[in-house]
Amino acid sequence: MRSNRIRTTVLAATALLAALSLTACNGDDGSTSDNGKAGASAPAADNAGKQDQSAAPEKDGTDADATTGGSGTTKNTAPPADSDGKNSGGSTNKPGNTSNGKDATCTGDNTKVTVTKVSRPVNHLLLTVTNAGSQLCNAYYAPKLRFDDAQAVFPILDDSQPQAVVTLDPGQSAYASIGLTGEPGSGPAPRKGTHLQVNFAGKNPGSTSGTAAELSLPANTSWDDNGFVTYWQTEMADALQY
Repeated sequence: MRSNRIRTTVLAATALLAALSLTACNGDDGSTSDNGKAGASAPAADNAGKQDQSAAPEKDGTDADATTGGSGTTKNTAPPADSDGKNSGGSTNKPGNTSNGKDATCTGDNTKVTVTKVSRPVNHLLLTVTNAGSQLCNAYYAPKLRFDDAQAVFPILDDSQPQAVVTLDPGQSAYASIGLTGEPGSGPAPRKGTHLQVNFAGKNPGSTSGTAAELSLPANTSWDDNGFVTYWQTEMADALQY
């Protein structure tokens, strides 16, 4: 009777130990639902991190900071153009202009020349040259005149030389007077003229520049070899005082 009770107690204790051992083993193998959830959440966090990183574009050196002025418009580093579409700093030649922007010499190419008869002084003509170009031109020295088929240049009156070269703005005029004859009886008889060639002096003394102007003389013009032409003057009155 006593042996049966002892056996029953031993069996009960053994069963209790086995139950406790099984519980301990289940708690250490990481397979519970809580640990399972934790283990699943880690990859989710990794994936989220990868998605966030891929959403941010990488800068490749061609973004707005490198190529724009901050407003999305590409910066223009070229020099400004001028009104005709060319960059500034260049020189454009036009009729009456010389290269490099220097003053031109007044010639038949860039001026308008007229010859008129005046009432006083008597036996005088007035020669007028007007700058028809687009920049300054210099009327050097005196005009070189040839009447009709004359071989020699008409005499120049040295006493009329101004203190400075006459420079004409576009549209501005200069003047020279032509004394047609000398003192009566001082030379050959005057002869009638119909044509006048006006050559222009260059910058260097004795030189001739550009194209000559060809003019028709006023009716009943007579001249002789003792006449003269003045230097170019800025004022008509200065030219006609000789």
